[in-house]
Amino acid sequence: QGQLVESGGDSVQSGGSLRLSCVVSGYTISNRCMGWFRQGPGKEREGVASVHRDGSSSYADSVKGRFTVSRDNAKNTLYLQMNSLKPEDTAMYYCVDSAPWRAGCNLAASRYDTWGQGTQVTVSS
Repeated sequence: QGQLVESGGDSVQSGGSLRLSCVVSGYTISNRCMGWFRQGPGKEREGVASVHRDGSSSYADSVKGRFTVSRDNAKNTLYLQMNSLKPEDTAMYYCVDSAPWRAGCNLAASRYDTWGQGTQVTVSS
């Protein structure tokens, strides 16, 4: 069983930027679909971004053009660069990964097998 540890969450003003990191231990991420989810206060969990083992990515409409997901397989680390942050981005952000045998890569929560503990992002207006 692997362990996913997120960091980089903080409190920022609207329009600001943050970079989240997720360090994975226990196995290599190079052959896994990886992603980020979030859950804001009083909101349902939402898939934010995913990145396939081949580097292709997908995003929720609410973050397209503002967020960028990337992976460094050599460092076994996943990143989420968040720009032009809005108050509605306030949430706990979770790093997730998918078992290597699963085909494809998308924002469906059911496809992810391991979740981190989360890192809090708060955006004030």
